[in-house]
Amino acid sequence: MNAMSFADTAPVARSRTSDPSNVPGVELVDISVRFGSLTVVSHVNLSIKAGEFFTLLGPSGCGKTTLLRAIAGFYRQFEGSISIGGSVVDDIPAHRRNTGMVFQNYAIFPHLNVWDNVAYGLASRKISGAEAAQRVTETLEMVDLKGYEKRMPKQLSGGQQQRVVIARAIAIRPRVLLMDEPLANLDAKLRVRLRNDLKILQRSLGITTIYVTHDQEEALSLSDRLAVISGGEVLQVGTPEDVYARPGTLRVAEFIGEGNFLRGHATGGGGRTTVLLRSGATIAATGPGSDCRGEIWVGFRPQDVSLHPVTEASSGIVGTLRARTYLGSYVSYEVDCGLDRSISVQVVATAVPEGMQEGSQVALRVEPAQVMLFPGDDKAVEL
Repeated sequence: MNAMSFADTAPVARSRTSDPSNVPGVELVDISVRFGSLTVVSHVNLSIKAGEFFTLLGPSGCGKTTLLRAIAGFYRQFEGSISIGGSVVDDIPAHRRNTGMVFQNYAIFPHLNVWDNVAYGLASRKISGAEAAQRVTETLEMVDLKGYEKRMPKQLSGGQQQRVVIARAIAIRPRVLLMDEPLANLDAKLRVRLRNDLKILQRSLGITTIYVTHDQEEALSLSDRLAVISGGEVLQVGTPEDVYARPGTLRVAEFIGEGNFLRGHATGGGGRTTVLLRSGATIAATGPGSDCRGEIWVGFRPQDVSLHPVTEASSGIVGTLRARTYLGSYVSYEVDCGLDRSISVQVVATAVPEGMQEGSQVALRVEPAQVMLFPGDDKAVEL
C-alpha cells in the first residue's frame, strides 16, 4: 500500500501556538452549538492529536454529528473556538478548512463513474492533469478499487460505493478526515470487513480522523481514543480500554458494553469493600470506585460472572436460571436472584458447566477486581 503525505499547508488563519511539536490535530475550546433556543452541544473541550483516530460515541440525538459538522464548518458554534493544526478556523468557511467529509448516506454522484467521483474534489481545487491522475490511481489502490475506474455507481455494491466516497475524501489530502457513521448502512459482515480495512488505511496514512458512531463495538475496535457523549456533553474521554474497564460514571458504564447494575450498600475497612445487595447476598469489590461507601450502584460485566452448582458451601449470590440463549461462541443466561432485575451471564460455549438448564439453582461468582462501584446518586438511565 502506498503512503501519501498529508502535511499540506493549513488554511491561512491566525496561529494559536508557535511550537509545531505541540500542535494538536484538532482542538475544541468551550464549544456550544444552538439552534434557536435549543442547545445541542454544550461547552465541549477536546484536544485531538495529529494522526489520531478519535471517535465521538453516543446514542442518536446526543449531539455528536452536530459537533462533527461544526468542526467541518457546516454549522457555526454559538460560543467557543475550533482550531485545526494549531490555527483557529472559526471564520474560515467549510470549503477552505482542508477537511474531508464522509457521510452515512454514500453521497456518491450517480452520473459519474468511479474515476470521476474520486477526481471531483481535485477538480474543485484546481488540481488536474498528471498530478490528478496520479492521486486518483494511488487512492483507488489504497481502497482496493483498482480496475473499477470506469464502473458506474449502480454497478457497485454498497461497500464498494462507500469505498469510493472514502477515496474521494482522502484524494484531496485533507488535514483532517471527518466520518459520520460511514458504515451504518452496510450489512453486519461487510461492516466488520470495511471497518478493519478503514483502520489499516488510517494507520498507513497517519491522517487525523474524527469518527462519529453509536456502535460501541465499532468505537472500541477503531479508536485510539474516544469521547462518550450524552445530551450534548462529553461524559468521558480516554482509550477504549480505559473507558470500558474504568468508566467514570454509571451512565458511561451502562452505555459501553453490557453490564449488570444493581443497588447495594458498601462498607469496608482494611482495604476490603463488601457490598450488601437488597436480596441479602454480599459481593466483594476491589475494582474501579471500590472506595465508595454507603448507598451505591454495583456493576459487573456478564462475561465476568461464572456459574456453579449450588452446594452447602455456596456463598454470595444464588439464583435460578430463567432463560438460556445459545449464541454460537457463547451462551447467555438470565438469572433470577431475588433482586429488582435479573443478572445476565455470558459463558463461553465450550466451557458451560453441566446441568445448567432453565430452572436450575446456581451460584454466581465475580472476581472482586471486576466489580465496579458508583455513587448511589448517579443516574441509572440508558444513554
